[in-house]
Amino acid sequence: MTDSTINRRTALGVLGATGLAAISASTSRARAHTAASLGWNDAKMAYELPPLPYAFDALEPHIDAQTMEIHHDKHHAGYVKGLNAALDRLHAMRAETADAATIQHWQRQLSFHAGGHLNHTLFWSGMAPADEDGGGAPTGILAEAINRNFGSYDRFAWQFQRAAATVEGSGWAWLVYEPTASMLMISQMENQQKLLVPGSIPLLGVDVWEHAYYLKYQNRRATYLEAFMNVINWPEIQRRYDSARG
Repeated sequence: MTDSTINRRTALGVLGATGLAAISASTSRARAHTAASLGWNDAKMAYELPPLPYAFDALEPHIDAQTMEIHHDKHHAGYVKGLNAALDRLHAMRAETADAATIQHWQRQLSFHAGGHLNHTLFWSGMAPADEDGGGAPTGILAEAINRNFGSYDRFAWQFQRAAATVEGSGWAWLVYEPTASMLMISQMENQQKLLVPGSIPLLGVDVWEHAYYLKYQNRRATYLEAFMNVINWPEIQRRYDSARG
């Protein structure tokens, strides 16, 4: 990309289109999500595939190494490629004043691939090996908020898993912070970008596209979701919650 307007601000604008700008722009005591940590390379003026924060086999037996490698190196990489292609094409169209009828296609491509890239970037860091921060239950003010908004951690876990299990087709379930009401909610997301509550800030997401679990679990999505609960990186979700609140 050579357009001088395609810079960090543009990157954050793409995040905003998928509901993630608030996470990227905010800071927390321990670690902030920045444009760089979400894959934006300011020098290259392009998105890149961030490395996994752990080895492919680090989440076993809950999520197998082959799934992790294919998921990250093939599927996620494909979203990064598609996101950059959409940005490049829209840039070229502005210069060419191309037929406006094709803009709808590339805007859809931008939304879909940006969602795919950013969802996955948060997904990887939202998990951790069981012998590190993975699994268990949240503590502190996040636990208090979950108890307040869902009744208990067990009730939250019940709703979160069933929301994910009943996503129609491919998509995600997200624990989000809704800032107007200062409330935690659970949202379903179809594909990579549809149905998330507008203005909400994603905290914890689980991928229920078949490529996330089919090698190990086949059509047993509910079993995969039970296993996922054992690798949630609750300290990281706590940092996101702290950041979202202020």
